[in-house]
Amino acid sequence: MSNDFRLNPDEKPFDPPDGVKPKAEKPRDAATLILVRGGREVMMGQRAKGHVFMPDKWVFPGGRVDPGDARLPSAAELTTETEALLRLGGQVRRPPRAFALAAARETREEAGLVLGGEGGPDLSKLAFVCRAITPPYRPRRFDARFFLADAEAVLAHDEPEAGEELLHTKWFPLAEAEALDLPSITRFVLKEVRARLAGEPLDPPFLRWSRGAHTMERLKLGEPR
Repeated sequence: MSNDFRLNPDEKPFDPPDGVKPKAEKPRDAATLILVRGGREVMMGQRAKGHVFMPDKWVFPGGRVDPGDARLPSAAELTTETEALLRLGGQVRRPPRAFALAAARETREEAGLVLGGEGGPDLSKLAFVCRAITPPYRPRRFDARFFLADAEAVLAHDEPEAGEELLHTKWFPLAEAEALDLPSITRFVLKEVRARLAGEPLDPPFLRWSRGAHTMERLKLGEPR
């Protein structure tokens, strides 16, 4: 079931200047990894001021899926349930493992955190928690999948090396993370993470823009999409 909602209570439907709608950019596949340490801290980094997309905001490591991500090695594959959930939500153009491996690669490139050893990351430790598509007419559009993992179970070490793209990368208690300058989608996903850590059995939400507002549905196995 779908329902209309606002990621930001003050958010208004996009109204292009002079009533002329520019051509909407096709969203690019992206993947993000939320690492939790000790069940109470999350890894976040601040984007640089000069970035076109969400400058200065605090975010989880992540980025665009590359063509070669699906062929990267892994120590173990996604669980059957996670792989099936990643196939829901309409058209999916890539193998599910591509999103998980992109999230692992971006975490190393952006935050300097290495998942797994020589055999690659253990994808079975990653849970799929959200899919979100950036609204039309934004300077950058992404069809992003968010994964959650216990840092102690997936990281080769839990202290970051030098990342290339995120500034001030560090671990935050959940309450402190929620007080940061966050994008609306990051704040939404952080609440999902908090609920999961509290033991709530949540199906992954799928967020997209339809008829001038965000819509959300929970992706459930066994239901046609």
